[in-house]
Amino acid sequence: MKKGLLWLLLIIVFVVFLAMFLSKVFSGQILVKRYIFKVGPFELRWYSTLIVTGIILGYILVRRRLEIYKINPEHLDEALFWAIIFGILGARIYYVIFMWKDFYSKYPSEIFKIWHGGLAIHGAVIGGIFSVYLYTKLKKDCSFSFLQGLDLFASVLPLGQALGRWGNFFNYEAYGSPTNLPWGMYVPPSHRMPGYENFTKFHPTFLYESIIDFLIFLILYNYDLKKKNHGETTALYFIFYSINRFWIESLRTDSLYFRSFRVAQLISIVLFMIGIIMFIYLRFQKNKKEV
Repeated sequence: MKKGLLWLLLIIVFVVFLAMFLSKVFSGQILVKRYIFKVGPFELRWYSTLIVTGIILGYILVRRRLEIYKINPEHLDEALFWAIIFGILGARIYYVIFMWKDFYSKYPSEIFKIWHGGLAIHGAVIGGIFSVYLYTKLKKDCSFSFLQGLDLFASVLPLGQALGRWGNFFNYEAYGSPTNLPWGMYVPPSHRMPGYENFTKFHPTFLYESIIDFLIFLILYNYDLKKKNHGETTALYFIFYSINRFWIESLRTDSLYFRSFRVAQLISIVLFMIGIIMFIYLRFQKNKKEV
């Protein structure tokens, strides 16, 4: 049996199994738990495990291309380390800022308890960008530029996001508004948002976003080899992910708000505009050099 055919069969079997499993969970016949196993007070949670898995897979995929890009592997390792640190800090700071008035101003000791939840992907992206900028500016003889470094991470970041959303699934969080659609997801009463206690089925927004994030990953990971200028992959990430997140956020019941506006939608609009301007500018500069 050819290797390609074997992989196709494995993928089909996995998709069928996953569909059967989800049908049981969405109907309420199976209730999932937030952890893989528990020993005393220690829990190995699905959310953290999937996030780490996404980082490892992304790292492996980027490492496979370092020879093509002529990048020193040690530089990638160092940059990734700081990107993870700054990403976590950015994700937490972002969340705390927009939940300060409603929660953290009343319970300041909770600020440092990230295991209680409260990380925002937009904050992680901002933190990661800042860390790559600092690394490329402060590292002597860095083997990649700021924009090239961003492209490396942007080409695989959607894969990590696609996996991370399944952590929301096991936590019964980040779901959407009530729905009567056949694929509506059952949410146990203890996990329903205030005001939605009498509803049982909700939009599985984690699934919507996960599928589209994976498609964005396939596009960007392949495009990064064909780009005409450093920074284009990052610009396209801003554009594609912002479109995805904007409509997904309109369905969410747990959005962060700035006055009457959903913060994620505001940030998505900003990043979308940055992505459009950035892509046009890079292409214009490239064409200008070729004239």
